[in-house]
Amino acid sequence: MRGAVVRWVDPLVLLIVGALLLGLLLPVHGAAADVLDQVRTGAVVLLFFLYGARLHTTEVRAGLRNWRLQGSMLVATYVVFPLLGLAVQLLPDAVLSPDLRTGMLFLSVLPSTVQSSVVFTSIARGNVAGAITGATVSNVLGIVLTPLMVGLLLGRAGVSAGGSLGATLLQLLAPFAAGQVAERWIGGWVRAHPHLLRFSDRATLLLVAYTSVSQAQVSGAWSHVTWGVLAALAGVCAVLLALMLALTWRAGAALALPYPDRVALLMCGSKKSLATGLPMASVLFSPVVAASVALPVVVFHQLQLATCAVVARRLADRTAPGV
Repeated sequence: MRGAVVRWVDPLVLLIVGALLLGLLLPVHGAAADVLDQVRTGAVVLLFFLYGARLHTTEVRAGLRNWRLQGSMLVATYVVFPLLGLAVQLLPDAVLSPDLRTGMLFLSVLPSTVQSSVVFTSIARGNVAGAITGATVSNVLGIVLTPLMVGLLLGRAGVSAGGSLGATLLQLLAPFAAGQVAERWIGGWVRAHPHLLRFSDRATLLLVAYTSVSQAQVSGAWSHVTWGVLAALAGVCAVLLALMLALTWRAGAALALPYPDRVALLMCGSKKSLATGLPMASVLFSPVVAASVALPVVVFHQLQLATCAVVARRLADRTAPGV
């Protein structure tokens, strides 16, 4: 993957932005909105079923053996990141609105990415196997931890998530568990057809993005979003990403991790998953709140791709033979 081309602008983000704009310009009303909401729910259930069916349980066991690397990744993802998310709640409304601060807190409790973390770890000559297992364990635990932390941290911050435990169980945990049970029969077929999960990923993300914004537009919830608001949000996301990159890199040195493991910790511990975040937001929050919550996730995703592309290349140059 050393010669892989890393895009500065993720095509998926462009598609999501297009869905957001479509929701603003052509929102759905009445019975059509109800039908679309049911379709969205079905898409989320299918997505998490496929997540469960794709995953080998042996991958999780293998990932847990390198306890220093995996433990530090989980601490970065589910302890340090949420603490910084809580710190963002101290910002005044003039800097970031309450809804967007809620989105930043939700972002902070999401699991790490898998694909981009592994690609950037490979480019930077890091521990690819450690990145794969670490990101996988992060996503598996996130099915349980993210909903629990949303309820805990948002409650402490004085925010109502608007979702329900029943919805979380039925739309996230139950289909994932069913997929794990079915893995022995269909797991090989699912893994042999990666385009199926890729299509399900993208279709669900676009559907969630469109329906959330459409409902927010009908209710007037996005009337406060301006270019100034987006600039402020991008600035906060950039500071958060810079802090996590610095902290994970220094933590790897403090723990005396081998260089390849430090790279894996840097790339996995500093990222958050858009693919998991948007479907979860549609389950855990009311439609109006979900639209605002989704915005920080999309902005942070694009920033982490552009920034880590540069970081990975520089690390690769430092470790290149003869350098």
